[in-house]
Amino acid sequence: MFADRIIHHALYRALSSFFEQKFIFDSYSCRPDKGMHRAIDRFRDMARKVSRNHTRTCWVLKCDIRKCFANVDHGVLFAILRKYIADKDVLWLLESVIESFPAGLPLGNVTSQIFINIYLNELDQFVKRTLKMKEYIRYADDFVILHEDRQVLEWLIPRVAYFVETHLCMSLHPKKLFLETVASGVDFLGWVHFPHHRVLRTSTKHRMMRRLEQYISKEIVASYLGMLSHGNEYTLAEGVRSIGWFSERPKGASK
Repeated sequence: MFADRIIHHALYRALSSFFEQKFIFDSYSCRPDKGMHRAIDRFRDMARKVSRNHTRTCWVLKCDIRKCFANVDHGVLFAILRKYIADKDVLWLLESVIESFPAGLPLGNVTSQIFINIYLNELDQFVKRTLKMKEYIRYADDFVILHEDRQVLEWLIPRVAYFVETHLCMSLHPKKLFLETVASGVDFLGWVHFPHHRVLRTSTKHRMMRRLEQYISKEIVASYLGMLSHGNEYTLAEGVRSIGWFSERPKGASK
């Protein structure tokens, strides 16, 4: 309903304004002046720092939380909110909104975006403050930790997994947990990152080309070219550009 959407947007603005100062710098999903492109640039900078300008090995622990939105525990979420908010009327409204969801948080709901950041801020604080990891980035339910010592990252895995299970009632996705070097290529947020360049994930390339085969417009071409400008994909960008040019030619036009 329209009234419900107004309430959700008002809550989103209020909670975002309040919690923005509580969040760590390096969480990038659904926050002002952040976003995916800022996250991958930050990854590049951290990799350069850890590797001392790519003169040493930089190890990366990459993790993903299994079915994050669907597995948000309402009781845990409300307990986290209660730590920061004292107003009983506000808490009543928040609890009413949370309990209106049958389970977890619905994808696409505006309040889900801020609720998931509040929920996973507990993980952010644990990694940064308790485990003392400096090079850590989270975007939604994907996160990476960079370090020069593989053994340190191996030591972290059970501790992070235990925290996620006991404090958040979630679990790490076992098939999306990787420990690899930047030199070998790290798949993070749709890009494969190397010491001096990054390329689009193969599956993302295929999905992009399939969409261009099915439907094409100036807006779609411009969107893909904008995305590709953030990596080293000159040849692919030229291919997308040529598809866009070809689609705009009138019927019967000569080559």
